Amino acid sequence: MQTLTPGSILGHAVRRREDPRLVTGTGNYVDDTQPEGCLHIAFVRSTLAHATIRSLDVEAAAAAPGVVAVLTAADLGLPDRVGFPMVAATLARPPLATGRVRFVGEAVALVIAESPGQAEDAAQLVGLDLEPLPVVVDPEVARRADSQMLFPEHGSNIAGHFDSTREDDVLAGADVKIRGRFVNQRLAPVPMEPEAILVVPEGGRLLVRATSQVPFGLRAEMASSLGLSPADIRVVVGDMGGGFGAKAGARAELIVVAAAARKLGRPVKWIETRSENMVAMTHGRGQMQNVELGATRDGKLVGFHARVLADVGAYPGIAMLLPMLTGQMSSGVYAIPAIDYEAYCVVTNTTPLGAYRGAGRPEAAAMVERAMDMLAAELEMDPAELRRRNLIARDRFPYTTAGGATYDSGDYEKALDKVLEVSSYRELRAEQAKRRKSGDRHQLGIGLSIYVEVTAMGIGPEWGAVHIETDGTATVRCGTTSFGQGHETSLAQIAAEELGMPMEAVRVIHSDTDAIERGTGTVGSRSMQHGGSAVHQAAQQVRHKARDLASHLLEADPADIVFVRGTVGVAGVPDRSISWASLVAAAGERKNLPDGMEPGLAAESDFSGDGSFPFGAHCAVVEVDLETGDARTVRFFAVDDCGRIINPLLAEGQVHGGIAQGIGQAMFEEVVFDAEGTPRTGSLLDYQIPSIGEIPQVVTATTETPSPNNPLGAKGIGESGTIGSTPAIQNAVVDALSHLGVRHIDMPLTPERVWNALAAARPKS
Repeated sequence: MQTLTPGSILGHAVRRREDPRLVTGTGNYVDDTQPEGCLHIAFVRSTLAHATIRSLDVEAAAAAPGVVAVLTAADLGLPDRVGFPMVAATLARPPLATGRVRFVGEAVALVIAESPGQAEDAAQLVGLDLEPLPVVVDPEVARRADSQMLFPEHGSNIAGHFDSTREDDVLAGADVKIRGRFVNQRLAPVPMEPEAILVVPEGGRLLVRATSQVPFGLRAEMASSLGLSPADIRVVVGDMGGGFGAKAGARAELIVVAAAARKLGRPVKWIETRSENMVAMTHGRGQMQNVELGATRDGKLVGFHARVLADVGAYPGIAMLLPMLTGQMSSGVYAIPAIDYEAYCVVTNTTPLGAYRGAGRPEAAAMVERAMDMLAAELEMDPAELRRRNLIARDRFPYTTAGGATYDSGDYEKALDKVLEVSSYRELRAEQAKRRKSGDRHQLGIGLSIYVEVTAMGIGPEWGAVHIETDGTATVRCGTTSFGQGHETSLAQIAAEELGMPMEAVRVIHSDTDAIERGTGTVGSRSMQHGGSAVHQAAQQVRHKARDLASHLLEADPADIVFVRGTVGVAGVPDRSISWASLVAAAGERKNLPDGMEPGLAAESDFSGDGSFPFGAHCAVVEVDLETGDARTVRFFAVDDCGRIINPLLAEGQVHGGIAQGIGQAMFEEVVFDAEGTPRTGSLLDYQIPSIGEIPQVVTATTETPSPNNPLGAKGIGESGTIGSTPAIQNAVVDALSHLGVRHIDMPLTPERVWNALAAARPKS
């Protein structure tokens, strides 16, 4: 494992080099490209959650001003299924609905016109005749054998089953048991930029500009669906306004747009509206969790029992894997001797679910951390002390949990100690006691959460390359995609460190399948550990070759070659050095090379190391108005450990963003459908996300426990803030009311829910 050296650029705050173009409005987003003759798409979508398609009349729409074509599934010749390949054929999603629609917002046709307005107007003229079918929205109802089936040929609404149950009683020997039913509610990702795609036919190929986290994955899915070779498609991702996991796959609409452009032979663009985004982009979370946690009287955990029901929406996709991750992480940071876990995935007449920031891990953290607080209340023990007694000790890593995960490294007690210190935990408890004693209307709640998550596990390798240009600068290419993470900065730092160059001499290229050899993309908080490690290894190979060439040219021992301020020279002899430009020129002529050395200064690497397990401890402080039920987060303290930190400024930004989304889930956000499957939160008028006014002062700190699973020692940080913050806030609100008899409140913790919980806890007269 490398350690930071004096003058190292790694581990230091470097401002994002991407920001100037973004804050000055000179970024390049999909809708900024306007090719000549571009057509525009509007989708015709179902207004019913479950229905048979009796007829589809496109005559009036086809005759509308500016309309070039109205296309249905029959016109495009696409395969009858798109999306996640592991889904059973009997549950497959068609690119456009045929025969039956299964959720409000499902696309059944598309109108293509000369302008977006003309396409939207004409879409209203399509006659879609639907015969309603019974609707199932509640996943508990969907699971029943007598429920209306979304896919009769499948035989049930159960799409998947994950079983790690045990024959023995995992709670045997427990002196104290708590039982809880927790709802981890459905959320909308709400990226600042909704989905967008432009497809331009170019000389037998398709140029695709899209908002995608996985350009090569999108290319592969398009090629397969369109019957093309991947080489026939170029995918370019420019600047992108957020993804949060929801842009990590090939949505059905993207395949349809590409097919339409190919059929018409003209550029075609689709810019998703916000209302479309709310009802048609995959949602996240959506679990019901029934748990039992047992412990001895002195607070030592005995076992954990969990039964999870996951709503995957109308069409199963990657959401089917998320309950498995929840089970894998069900031990949290605790040495739980035995875990009994089972999960079912069911389909419902609602928007399909997918990955959303954290993807299965926030659900696990919320489940375990709520159970720990309920157990602390039952034992009348401070929540911090109960946690401390059960933490996995630092000398036990690598550690395999009863949930089946093998944690790489950790020091959970250090993170707990630090968050208690930075939050002045004892003083907070004293202030809480004071308010309780005085009967203050605004009660103080203090919520803890110690989390561990898994990043980069089982996702695949990442590719990186480094090439020294003729002017002595370096070009870095990597298969990851940046949409707010700052890869253009952090990857440049890694290469600059290894090559002894200033960052200004390093250019980073990504997110273009013609410019990049291959890549897996940006999912699962893997970019630095996989992409960064690939770049690190490639830069290291270039450095070693440059060292050997310089030692040959300068007639010096390779051990004496140093890389300083953009030159390669002999240690202690300033006048014996060579510039990178001169070195790469020499590398281009075989006569200058030592025996056996190939020309050029370039290297590439694929890194496919194991994943890692970042962790941290969060503390939320809330105030709850006992008269109105209004709960507000007033302070937040976060201690996170992402292994070796490449750029603390970027890491802190990721934590802040994650905490904002965690506050959103805990306090405000919930996707709601009525009994007929009609969305009640189809716009930002109804779906509440936090503004800057709802985000309190956030105090961040770090610990640093390197991972042994990659040469940088890095762990993921992109999702940590979301995973740790949500249960801390939920615990804090319940804690504020625990002395009044409140034991649990489901999220979001709206004033109505808090007030109702208070009313239910008050003694009946």
